[in-house]
Amino acid sequence: MRKVTQPTRRLMLLDTASLYFRAYFGVPDSVRAPDGTPVNAVRGLLEFIDRLVKDHRPDELVACMDADWRPQWRVDLIPSYKAHRVAEERESGPDEEEVPDTLSPQVPIIEDVLDALGIARVGVEGYEADDVIGTFTARAKGPVDIVTGDRDLYQLVDDERGIRVLYPLKGVGLLQLTDEAWLREKYGVDGGEYADLALLRGDPSDGLPGVPGIGEKTAAKLLAEFGDLAGILAAVDDPKAKLTPSQRRRLDESRPYLAVAPKVVRVAGDVPLPDVDTALPGAPRDPAALDELAARWGLGGSLHRLLSTLQA
Repeated sequence: MRKVTQPTRRLMLLDTASLYFRAYFGVPDSVRAPDGTPVNAVRGLLEFIDRLVKDHRPDELVACMDADWRPQWRVDLIPSYKAHRVAEERESGPDEEEVPDTLSPQVPIIEDVLDALGIARVGVEGYEADDVIGTFTARAKGPVDIVTGDRDLYQLVDDERGIRVLYPLKGVGLLQLTDEAWLREKYGVDGGEYADLALLRGDPSDGLPGVPGIGEKTAAKLLAEFGDLAGILAAVDDPKAKLTPSQRRRLDESRPYLAVAPKVVRVAGDVPLPDVDTALPGAPRDPAALDELAARWGLGGSLHRLLSTLQA
């Protein structure tokens, strides 16, 4: 009997906070609901999703959420992890005019709209959206498009499995299609090596110190020479290995950091995901709720265009 080959389904994973953050700053806050509430992030995100579905036609779509943007288990390993962001939230000088937060109130609206549409929305307590994305990617049987403005997710790129990152350069109309060829040209590493490069280089925006004196290019050269972080550390103990005295000393002094950094930098692949329907909806899950949300928040053309695209 002839074996029937099942069609390959393409999964698209959205780093949702990354996208609505870009939408918030890319769409004027003059875009408001009938009651005057800013909805620029809501409408901008709907426009983004509409464009992504039109251009890339995924079969499945998941809006991955940050249930915990600074998980305690990462902080326990590296206390400086995202610590400066906490400090920035707390600091407000007496002479500084307080800028009202008009983004946070839009997040529940975004969640309600996604739920009414029937677009799967997944966040797991104790994990970042990156970890949810990493776990969906690990379980995927077909190709995966990861849409994010976070370079950390380059570590998931895998040509053999058809996993690529779509990195927004301008809105989502102009995307950098990140595959292993692009990574090799830009950073000198493959997807599987990117996490080691990132932890060696460090990332001030995430509070990761890296190894002093080891920048991006040097990290790439060390990985090319010794294969991975374990190979580099083995070279530190090998007097014949081709390391400069300063590199050997700095890597040796950084062993406590390098012992824990991989778990912090590498996205989790074993998050306990809920059982959700990830199929791209052809019609709203809750039309009545969606109509109510559209009227209350003035979602207008942004929502109508997305609905038309989903139904096409």
